Amino acid sequence: MVGGGGGGGHGVRTPANFPPRQKARLPRGPVHEKSLEQQKKGPSSSSPSVSSNKSPLQLAAAIVQPQKPLESPQHMVTPVRLQESPGPRTIPCSSGSVGSGSGAAPFDICIKRDDKCSIKLSRSLLEINREKRREREQLSKEAAPLQYLRPGMVLLKKFLKHDDQVDIIRRCQKLGIGSGGFYTPGYRDGGKLSLQMMCLGKNWDPNSRSYGDTRPFDGAQPPSIPEVFSKIVKDAIQASNEFLRQKARPANDVEELPPLSPDICLVNFYTSSGKLGLHQDKDETKPSLHKGLPVVSFSLGDTAEFLYGDVNDVDKASKVDLESGDVLIFGGKSRLIFHGVSRIKPKTAPNWLTDEAKLRPGRLNLTFRQH
Repeated sequence: MVGGGGGGGHGVRTPANFPPRQKARLPRGPVHEKSLEQQKKGPSSSSPSVSSNKSPLQLAAAIVQPQKPLESPQHMVTPVRLQESPGPRTIPCSSGSVGSGSGAAPFDICIKRDDKCSIKLSRSLLEINREKRREREQLSKEAAPLQYLRPGMVLLKKFLKHDDQVDIIRRCQKLGIGSGGFYTPGYRDGGKLSLQMMCLGKNWDPNSRSYGDTRPFDGAQPPSIPEVFSKIVKDAIQASNEFLRQKARPANDVEELPPLSPDICLVNFYTSSGKLGLHQDKDETKPSLHKGLPVVSFSLGDTAEFLYGDVNDVDKASKVDLESGDVLIFGGKSRLIFHGVSRIKPKTAPNWLTDEAKLRPGRLNLTFRQH
């Protein structure tokens, strides 16, 4: 039926000696006017809504189908054109996150094997080994593995080895999809940071700019910092101090970074369009800040353009690229520098890292500190 109406048409024929039937009153309109014309041309059937002494045979004749399709006005019935399915298609990734009772799925920093976002074919082991060899050769030709950026600030190039990076990503992926995992940090005014965040050890609240044992919006407790992460932090500080001692001129003017026992780790994942404005890490306790206990940062995945300086001014900030495997330390006189991420450089992550760890396009960053 068109529009649910019951028009005249080809139905059950009634005997000729039946008394004349009462005509049904139909609403005016193009569809029903055409139905009345059809009733005049052929055998008719009455509407079941008309009250009269009719036999069951007559009442049954009311439910009929028209002899030919009724042409409905365009404003009443819109024709639907069916097309043959073109086959499977790629579905965009969802970037849902845990947070504020949104009910969204936990954010996964890794691409699953059956994820339709992953259209890149895995490379052979031979290709992966060739790339690793080229990377080692390139690293030996590049700048020194440890770079002195400014007092209290040291960059350790490629300090995180191949196995370290894969292990860190897998551990963060497992923690990130569990309780207290990744979410999109937001502010009371509705603004949100353009990254996914997970806190380890203690929770950092962007609204109060303070640390706590639980997250305010869902009561989740932050996961503990894996011991293997803490060991890498201590090894990086030790390597930096050895580098500073060798660099010292004169020998009695030795600069040294204070030891760190990290009890806080902020894990941030930046997509290819992610960024972070200039800011200071000054929410730790006064003794921690007064001693200049350093912040230690791990970079994995795509390269980040990192800004840093003494004032909150992008134009006056220095710039350095943080690549996958780099460890950056700033403490002592540089503990309260302004720093941020101006952009992520897409498709700069090592292919072997995405092949083995299945890290999504973007940058994974871990920053350790002591409360």
